Amino acid sequence: MAVEIERKFLVKNNAWRSLATGCLYRQGYLPSQNLTTIRVRTVGDRGYLTIKGKNTGMSRLEFEYEIPLADANQLLETLCQMPLIEKYRYCIAWGNHTWEVDEFLGQNQGLILAEVELKHETEAIAIPDWIGQEVTGDRRYYNVNLAKIPYSQWE
Repeated sequence: MAVEIERKFLVKNNAWRSLATGCLYRQGYLPSQNLTTIRVRTVGDRGYLTIKGKNTGMSRLEFEYEIPLADANQLLETLCQMPLIEKYRYCIAWGNHTWEVDEFLGQNQGLILAEVELKHETEAIAIPDWIGQEVTGDRRYYNVNLAKIPYSQWE
């Protein structure tokens, strides 16, 4: 069984920009029940199908499988709810962890989030100086919710 444990933060300045090169991600969500998230994603020339369970604190079940790129693109264009999430992801090594900084495009443009995956919920992390407010428990910042209510529609 795979468990994802992550913390999520707002990014407060541009000091991270010189630390990594971004890769374009496109992702969408298939309709589902009971707080299960089914995500289709393309990263460069690869496609993925991910199933995530309900959050319990910072943790949730996560299963990810590579699928053919053509299948992923067809799912994104025909079965996923709109709008799709498009973003550049930058992976930055900091301390003993890798931070993933997501710079959103489209209807979520202007939002920049950083997340770090942990081995356990109480694991200590070195927080870079470009990290701002923690938003781990704020469901508005989940990608699945950004697809439903994009950042540009927030008051």
